[in-house]
This record gives sequence, structure tokens and C-alpha cells, in this order.
Amino acid sequence: MDTNLSDSDLERIARRRAGARLGWYIHAGVYVVVTTALGLLSALGGRSWAVYPALGWGTGVAIHGLVVFFLTDGSGVYERLVQQERLRLSLRRDAR
Repeated sequence: MDTNLSDSDLERIARRRAGARLGWYIHAGVYVVVTTALGLLSALGGRSWAVYPALGWGTGVAIHGLVVFFLTDGSGVYERLVQQERLRLSLRRDAR
């Protein structure tokens, strides 16, 4: 991450990251509530169909968490990709 960021830039980045994490918490919470309700409905009907939506949606929640907590944390893959794109764009701009 760039160490020359202004206070307003830091605030904007912090808010965006906090919003992404809050979004994941909401996503995971809704997942737990809905899959629990589906599991109860499935069990009351004497079947086990609720495992399929739980696995599918659970995969989505896991990927969402991976992106939010590991790929955009400011020190990982995302920041390196942003730096590479900045370099590419500045080289293209300066070549004109």
C-alpha cells in the first residue's frame, strides 16, 4: 500500500474495507438463518434435500470471505495487482 496517502484517502479505503467485511458478516448471517430454516423444513418433511442449497450457497459465502479477508486486505494479491495496473497506465500515459 502507498505510504503517501492523505487522511481522506485512508478514511475512504478504511470505510470501503469495513463495508466489505460488514457485507460478508451479513451474507454469512443470512446464510445461517436460511439454511437452518431449510434444514428444519427438510427434516420435518422426512427428507434431506436442504443439503444441496446449503452446499451451493456455502461455497458462495466461502468465496466471498476469501476475497474480503485475504485478497483485498491491503497487503496481498489485490494491492500487487493495483500497483501493476498503476505502473502500466502511467507508462502508457507517459509514452504519449
